[in-house]
Amino acid sequence: MAKTSPAQFVRQVRQEASKVTWPTRKETGIATLMVFIMVTIMAVFFLAVDGIIAWLVQLILGR
Repeated sequence: MAKTSPAQFVRQVRQEASKVTWPTRKETGIATLMVFIMVTIMAVFFLAVDGIIAWLVQLILGR
């Protein structure tokens, strides 16, 4: 196990955090919008598939 003092650990964490490339506000907004669009598309898709499967089951069972 490495012998690292708490102060040295904090310095290393700050050094590594400074290397992180943070997204801009615009990039975050675009990514959020894309997530909402994909969730909506998938919800409509699964709603349609569920309706088709329910219709097929009712057709098979004769109800």
